[in-house]
Amino acid sequence: MRKLNALIAGSTGYIGVQLIKLLVKHKNVKIRYLCGSTSVGKKISSYEKSLSSKKLPTISKFNKKYLKDVDVIFTALPNGEAQQISNNLLKHNTLIDLSADFRLKKSSEYLKWYKQKHKSLKNIKNSIYALPEISGKKVKDFNIIGCPGCYPTSILLPLIPLIKKKLINIKNIIIDSKSGYSGAGRGVHKDHKKNNLYQSLSAYGVGFHRHNSEINQELQKYSKNKIDFIFTPHLSPMFRGILSTIYIDLKQNYSINKIHKVLKDFHKKNQFVKILNTNSLISTNNAINTNNCLISVCKTKEKKRLVILSAIDNLIKGGAGQAIQNMNLKFDLKTTEGLKWKILYFLL
Repeated sequence: MRKLNALIAGSTGYIGVQLIKLLVKHKNVKIRYLCGSTSVGKKISSYEKSLSSKKLPTISKFNKKYLKDVDVIFTALPNGEAQQISNNLLKHNTLIDLSADFRLKKSSEYLKWYKQKHKSLKNIKNSIYALPEISGKKVKDFNIIGCPGCYPTSILLPLIPLIKKKLINIKNIIIDSKSGYSGAGRGVHKDHKKNNLYQSLSAYGVGFHRHNSEINQELQKYSKNKIDFIFTPHLSPMFRGILSTIYIDLKQNYSINKIHKVLKDFHKKNQFVKILNTNSLISTNNAINTNNCLISVCKTKEKKRLVILSAIDNLIKGGAGQAIQNMNLKFDLKTTEGLKWKILYFLL
């Protein structure tokens, strides 16, 4: 198979740089264009020294003429910008978007949560929300692929199997998530200069974080009844990683072993989801620099209440790695291509 020609728009952000670092090792991909706005004319090594030895194009401003030369376009751009690119796609192009532009299936929800009108309504219908372990090879039927947000990735992977099997009370789910500050983008250093970013833990978006809409949309697919949950994100004094702590109430007399078995069975073929032994304690350090989602089910002093721990790297499994997973599925490539490297993780 010939190599896929790729364009990365938003190449200098944390997600864009991570994409490049993974794609240069992907044997089926050639990076044809790197695009940016304020970085035109610069080399990507200005943003990531480890790429200085790689032969990569100089950063240029996106031009729709580039689309004829590429097979796949990765967009790691501010919300709203991938929509405009999608309106110029050619038949042979596949757009893999890492913003929120193609996550929500209702334009009214996009307007409500992102405070802007969607500029590509027809392409919402022509796109797929693609969490690889759930959507699988369905991506093959779409040329616009919306990748999930980082928080929802860590939350949906453990919750979807349990809601699907009707094992938990859907009226009282509490989700507490903590993310490294890279999830807020390069501007976080300036925006939080006065907030002691590197030594403090900050709650934000309490009750109304944008990812509420995405989490609700995807969970609701597996229940006829309304699902009630509270999601609270926190910005942590670490560069990368997400740890979501999910509090659930069991239905009937289901045990921790039953919940563990359902998760294990559901994800047994998903190479990047690791269901750990019950009551395993997880650190973000166990997941960073991998495309893995580590999940542990823990008992509490209340017999019918459990705690689920879910850890990912927000820049890889919650971003660039997931995008590459979807590309591999779309083009019938090996699932782990570009994503499997030798990492040891230890349980605390």
